Amino acid sequence: MIQALTRGSIKLVNRYLPDPFLFAVILTLIVFILGMLIGNTPLDMVVYWGDGFWRLLEFSMQMVLILVTGFTLAKTPVFQWILRAVASLAKGAGSAIVLTTVVSALAAWINWGFGLVIGAMLAKEVARQVEKVDYRLLIASAYSGFIVWHAGLAGSIPLTIATDGHFTEEMIGIIPTSETIFAPSTIGLVIVLFIVLPLVNRMMMPKPGEEIVFRGEKGWQDSQSDRSSQPLQKGMMTPAERLENSWILSVIVGILGLMFIVYYFVKNGFSLNLNIVNFIFLMLGILLHGTPRRFLQAMSDAVKGSMGIIVQFPFYAGIMGMMGASGLAELISQGFVSISNETTFPFFTFLSAGLINIFVPSGGGQWAVQAPIMLPAGAELGVDAAKTAMAVAWGDAWTNLIQPFWALPALGIAGLGVRDIMGYCVVVLLVTGVILSLGLLLF
Repeated sequence: MIQALTRGSIKLVNRYLPDPFLFAVILTLIVFILGMLIGNTPLDMVVYWGDGFWRLLEFSMQMVLILVTGFTLAKTPVFQWILRAVASLAKGAGSAIVLTTVVSALAAWINWGFGLVIGAMLAKEVARQVEKVDYRLLIASAYSGFIVWHAGLAGSIPLTIATDGHFTEEMIGIIPTSETIFAPSTIGLVIVLFIVLPLVNRMMMPKPGEEIVFRGEKGWQDSQSDRSSQPLQKGMMTPAERLENSWILSVIVGILGLMFIVYYFVKNGFSLNLNIVNFIFLMLGILLHGTPRRFLQAMSDAVKGSMGIIVQFPFYAGIMGMMGASGLAELISQGFVSISNETTFPFFTFLSAGLINIFVPSGGGQWAVQAPIMLPAGAELGVDAAKTAMAVAWGDAWTNLIQPFWALPALGIAGLGVRDIMGYCVVVLLVTGVILSLGLLLF
């Protein structure tokens, strides 16, 4: 059954799913039209779109750096050795899929940005070592682990409501992570997903005789410039070239960076965010590449995969601006609330969050839109605020599986297009949707 569903999904996606940029443009037009249908003028929608267009600039830069610094770190000899050691645990195509899924899910549970990068990098190394494993499915397996992020240590919604001064504090107070991330129901769902995800991904493996796409067939190549592979002799170097090939500057900068990293964790505990993850990746990359020249060459290779993020993220920011200001997100949320009762409210909150996430692919941004609607409605029905928050968090994480917005860093590292993995992700979406729905209804 899974095999047939996978084949159908891949065929459907390859035929009808547009390029991620066109997907963002189409979503923009859909939201624009829907906004007018609920009473906004065309000028209103244009203004909402334009006002929101640049609101993700900081986040866009963070995501570019996640891709670039992660790729650069992966190219260091030390990290290559670590990746090879982990990848060597896979002894065949089946175990390669399972290993990649579990490691990526664990990394995403620790920190979502870390998980996106580590999963893709490990998948590439596994594909290098294991014969006859479908590269598309391997990268899709790495990305599927991302579904647990919002129930993990860096989940934006549970961390937000556990922080003094959050914008809904007067409504619900401070809710500790013991009631959200570390609640038995959340931990139970995470454990189930850690078991189900590898099994489903393995069941999607092509049967003998079916098409398999090996690493490199989609145009991806390990890039290595002629200049970096032919080091200059010291006697032939200019003073500038000596600086470029000197390890001293890299060590000085790397040590300063490591000092700040130690200071950060002493002061804040094990609290990861995008900025500190990027800082760690960047400083380790500088230090472990040895010389500025090797580091900059690796960075140059990495930047080539960041185009999708740079071009598309402003369009999603514009979509988010239209969804919030036009009242469309509020209308969708209220529609689901209107058909809910105490038992079904978490389930319908989950569905509404999953739908809104297609248009507002940001956990924090989505919570800002839905919290003022869902929290009072949940309180009126007698639903605990922590359950409401986690229902939104699970919905946000769930439909990330089919949202190219979040797949772009992994695809940039892997050298694949969205159509290469999305057919597999649709199958995972359907299976995990059933599991999460039952969990929210029963527990």
